[in-house]
Amino acid sequence: MSLGRASITEPRQVQIAAGWFSMGSDTGQAVETPVHRVWVDSFAMAATQVTVAEYGRFLDATGRTPPPYRGEANFAHPQQPVVAVSWFDSVAYCAWLSAMTGAHYRLPTEAEWERAARGGIEGMDYPWGNDPPAARPDYQARWKTGPEPVSQSRPNAFGLFEMCENVHEWCSDWFAPDYYFISPERNPQGPQATSRKASRGGSWRHHIKISRCSARSSIPPEFQYADYGFRVVAASHQRWPAP
Repeated sequence: MSLGRASITEPRQVQIAAGWFSMGSDTGQAVETPVHRVWVDSFAMAATQVTVAEYGRFLDATGRTPPPYRGEANFAHPQQPVVAVSWFDSVAYCAWLSAMTGAHYRLPTEAEWERAARGGIEGMDYPWGNDPPAARPDYQARWKTGPEPVSQSRPNAFGLFEMCENVHEWCSDWFAPDYYFISPERNPQGPQATSRKASRGGSWRHHIKISRCSARSSIPPEFQYADYGFRVVAASHQRWPAP
């Protein structure tokens, strides 16, 4: 049975103003170079990653096959980010949420994600500055068996939670390691189709649990990993072509 619009609570959103920012890093990996100025139009981003509870409503309404690990103790808390969703799963969720709410939800572009993660702070490695991840409170005791429930860490300057930690987050872009050399200045959307989709953010199961704002990652869009989730962005109208 489908859920009506009245049954859906839209995600809490943070409005990100249009503006320029410096994207990339000259001290990170080669795929983060060169640093380049990018303009991003305004958009609203969900304050948290999509949770197990939110994704569960989508599964109940659509009958879509649940992702691996669903119901396992380390990944079952309703407020943990949902994991092991493919890129196609995340796009299907966005389409369903759009249909149920009348809004337009989609995945963020890499440029949108990095602008949001930086929180308006230029030239720093992390949302809080340049102090290393191990300097964060209780860092060594966290993320032992899975991602934490959302909203546990202090938000960045924009009010967004866990932007560089917990799980990798799918982006809308295809991935090319040298894309920054040809990226347009305004609203870059990634290269033409490749074999991999871009993702951003840190991972609960990596040795270093929190990523730099500029760090880039990618995997094939059909993969379902236990440290991959997503968050959504909303726009007043659809600007990007369908995937």
